Amino acid sequence: MSISEKIRVRFAPSPTGYLHVGGLRTALYNYLFARKNNGTFILRIEDTDRARYVDGAVENLLKTLAWAGLDYDEGPVLSDSGFKMQDAKTSSSINYPGVVQVGEYGSYIQSERLEIYKEYVQQLIKKKKAYYCFCTAGRLEQLRDAQQKEKLQTKYDKQCLHLSADEVQAMLQANSPYVVRLNVEPNQTVIVNDLIRGKVEFDSTLIDDQVLIKSDGFPTYHLANVVDDHFMKITHVIRGEEWLPSTPKHVLLYDAFEWEKPVFAHLPLLLNPDKSKLSKRQGDVAVEDYKAKGYLKEALVNFVAFLGWNPGTEQELFSMNELIEQFSLEKVHQAGAVFNLDKLNWLNFEHLRKKTDDEVLQVLKGLLAESKYCNQVPNDAYLLLVIEAMRPRMSFVKDIIEQSSYFFEAPASYDEEVIKKRWKEDTADHLRRLVEEYARIDAPTKESFEQGLHKAAEALGIGNGKLIHGVRLAVSGVGGGPGLYDILHILGKDEVMKRIETAIKNVKPILQ
Repeated sequence: MSISEKIRVRFAPSPTGYLHVGGLRTALYNYLFARKNNGTFILRIEDTDRARYVDGAVENLLKTLAWAGLDYDEGPVLSDSGFKMQDAKTSSSINYPGVVQVGEYGSYIQSERLEIYKEYVQQLIKKKKAYYCFCTAGRLEQLRDAQQKEKLQTKYDKQCLHLSADEVQAMLQANSPYVVRLNVEPNQTVIVNDLIRGKVEFDSTLIDDQVLIKSDGFPTYHLANVVDDHFMKITHVIRGEEWLPSTPKHVLLYDAFEWEKPVFAHLPLLLNPDKSKLSKRQGDVAVEDYKAKGYLKEALVNFVAFLGWNPGTEQELFSMNELIEQFSLEKVHQAGAVFNLDKLNWLNFEHLRKKTDDEVLQVLKGLLAESKYCNQVPNDAYLLLVIEAMRPRMSFVKDIIEQSSYFFEAPASYDEEVIKKRWKEDTADHLRRLVEEYARIDAPTKESFEQGLHKAAEALGIGNGKLIHGVRLAVSGVGGGPGLYDILHILGKDEVMKRIETAIKNVKPILQ
């Protein structure tokens, strides 16, 4: 790559399910590298493996990347997502209704580029860099079994390479099933100069004649990947370490086409705490899982950025802009990165602390809109009071809904342990006296609720505590939470009196 050439990178997932956190890291590093270097970040959908395709995965991927804040410059976008791209050509997507594409190098969906792959594989066949293979699945299985018995590496034996042109033509005319394979020359040293791994060498004798076009007419990942990266002018391929063994195949393809190769950078594996490869068996691996659990996107992005990279400073809390400013591939580690959930939880707590009440309000309103309270979301002023009361007690914004549902609906039941401990034979009478006192309040404030309780307790000749525990249970159904007078003030006089009267009717002491 010439120094003057503009950097172009891509994230190229397959629509086979949810977005893995490893995929999010790959997308993030490409995004950060492009933004740091004033380059272009591209999204490409590699959907040629139709057997593994999952319906709805593309749409889910687009929504998840948008949620994480990874805006790309070219690629498919949801037509109703509100994304705006300047100075770009836009066209509809054939295979995905509701999806449009932005950019000058499309289609950015591989299943819409099949004719391109067929055209260029024919060039390889003409140059004898690739060949038709008509071997049946049965013959390939026998070959593999024989090689395993001899303790040889399992690879194709090039039998069909030696078919004559007439034999090939006859088989094609007979519509015999075939694949197209790359003709890998033996006894070559294939060199991959990796920005993270350094110089890595491979013996071509150990490289199989990989399939380029499958029997269903679709290209393999290897062919489509190389062709698309070339025509989309990709300068840097930043992807997971699991693709490093495939890279010599890609290098051979670039050489066969006589195309300039991009710069490669292979990211370290993600590991469980026991150093095994990160997997669903030991915890959540989908970005959507963490979103559903209430993690802030800022915390998850911050956390994922540190899975293999470190700025070399003591700073741990980063905004997206700070990550862009500090990021470099030179500081990406070779060693596997351990997924530490405790660190993610700490980052989420710290990022939540930094958010203003208005920022928390927007998140909370989004959660409420997706909850059972969607048709009765309180006004902003009410929600801001709830946020203020709950801030010291929450690690996730969703805690407001899950731990203090009483702000959104009257309790349908009451904690039996609290009833057993706090609700006595005379509690109902005490609360009736409190209701009388609260009825006299003209301008409800935290102070007036507190003063009213003091007056009721004094008139009854009891300590404040005997009223505090009863009224908390009556209005919230539980025994803990924010300050009682905060709760009473937020709920308001009429609602408080109503809930106390309901509790007087429904709560009965539990005999020890």
